Amino acid sequence: MAGHSKWAQIKRKKAVTDAKRGQLFTKLIREITVAARLGPGDPEFNPRLRMAVEAAKAANMPAENIERAIKKGTGELEGVQYDEVIYEGYGPGGVALLIEATTDNQKRTVAEIRHLLDRAGGNLGTSGSVAWQFDRKGRIYIDASRYHEEAVFEAAIEAGAEDVQREGDEYIVTTEVAAFHEVQARLRAAGVEFSSAELTYLPKTEVAVAGKDAERLLKLLEALEENDDVQKVHSNADIDDAVLAAAG
Repeated sequence: MAGHSKWAQIKRKKAVTDAKRGQLFTKLIREITVAARLGPGDPEFNPRLRMAVEAAKAANMPAENIERAIKKGTGELEGVQYDEVIYEGYGPGGVALLIEATTDNQKRTVAEIRHLLDRAGGNLGTSGSVAWQFDRKGRIYIDASRYHEEAVFEAAIEAGAEDVQREGDEYIVTTEVAAFHEVQARLRAAGVEFSSAELTYLPKTEVAVAGKDAERLLKLLEALEENDDVQKVHSNADIDDAVLAAAG
């Protein structure tokens, strides 16, 4: 399993049991609010909102918090106006970073992200400087203990998936963005439930990172993800197993 995939898996597992649950809720509420603002406010007819609500429920967010976030997005309740921004830059070891943020103050957010990158020996790049190194994809995660690999593979490919791989204790189904929601629907129809799903950025090639650079990179990723404005951080790092084991 590639280093960046291992790190993403560690982060997903930690997110559900993280002691900083309030911070996780803040990020989920922002995503629900933005998705509802883009409309419609009914998750049944808004795939992005449905995905955000499912993620909030998986994190045990109270139903009233979810409903309030939706109403703030649709304008039924007064709320903060959030903008979605993607920052591009480089971290230790020349690793490319795509940083997705949802913010009510872009000047504040870019200053905080620049500071974190500079402190770690990285730098903030210009628009387009990093994005070309990534592909936008859908990913669906399935508990490997519940299904036979061949059954998942056949169901996913028949549903229109691009690829299926087993990584650790889960199957990861990769899709084109246009087929993302259709593949989910067809998997459900085939009786295959999944633990989570997301639209993400996958690196076209990877950069091996080890030793002190790997340690500094993980500290940087943690610091970025602890920022309330940052929703997701993507990298093309293939992180040294020994450093990942210590972190995980």
